[in-house]
Amino acid sequence: MCSSDLSALSAFAPSFEVLLAGRVLQALGAGCGVTLSRAIARDAYGSDSLVKVVAWLTAAYTLGPMLAPLIAGMLSDAFGWRFVVWLCLLTGGAILLAVWLNLSETRPESDLAAQSSNVWRNYGTLLAMPRFNAYILSSGFSSGTFMCWATASAFLMQDYLGRSATEFGLYFTLFPSAYALGSYLGVRLAARTSIEASVLIGALLMALMVAAQAVVMIAGYVTPLILVIPWSLISIAQGLITPNAQAGAIRVKPQLSGTASGITMFCHFALGAVFVQIYTAIADGTPMPMVIIMCVGTALTLAFSFLPALMKRRRAR
Repeated sequence: MCSSDLSALSAFAPSFEVLLAGRVLQALGAGCGVTLSRAIARDAYGSDSLVKVVAWLTAAYTLGPMLAPLIAGMLSDAFGWRFVVWLCLLTGGAILLAVWLNLSETRPESDLAAQSSNVWRNYGTLLAMPRFNAYILSSGFSSGTFMCWATASAFLMQDYLGRSATEFGLYFTLFPSAYALGSYLGVRLAARTSIEASVLIGALLMALMVAAQAVVMIAGYVTPLILVIPWSLISIAQGLITPNAQAGAIRVKPQLSGTASGITMFCHFALGAVFVQIYTAIADGTPMPMVIIMCVGTALTLAFSFLPALMKRRRAR
């Protein structure tokens, strides 16, 4: 409800500052849905089906940010930017009504009794667990690497290669289908192997593609397809990493699934924002800053993806 109300505040904004404030506050409400949906999935479907459900949730919420720029740009050109914000208000209202009519408490009473009422203690409990940290950081660094590429590639496509924003938008539509394919493969793979193995396989595929792209770009070959095709394959890899890592984090301590989901999604988005800020600070109009950050982010993703599998192997001994 907060998100819907603040869409109206943004729509009536008399200045950029008020619009920005409304959008920031709107994001606070929107973030609740992303976080709570994962906790609800664990409560409603149990730990055994969690990877499958989170994979579809992740694919669904990824479609929005990937398709929104293209749709919003078309609507803004046709009707003005305020129309886009009013559409957010109507969409939020429809979601609010659906939740009000259909969603009831899903948390088992046994979990409520086992959970401490001290929020900070719950945070401390989770953050003291190495497996939990490994999962949230593998997901977070993967997100950060992708956000760096998404930001850098837009500038490189237009400023470095002289291509239009429309052309970049058309290329960008490849990623929702690639990510959805990765999520589907993640669901299929989860039925045959462990969460730890699925995360590691995704990280290895991501590392292979980033390394190949880096070598080609360092050699001086920078074209729209060189920017886009490797990241279509990397989106498949992230469809393996993200839902499995997030499900793994939530399953570390099931009684704290809501708190775990909140920390997981905060790390996912926060590291994305940090990587974008780092890129904008060192961008020099060439592909090299993007290549450096992508390689560092991928190395960190791979390192933290190894840890859960290593810990599981040690426990089995």
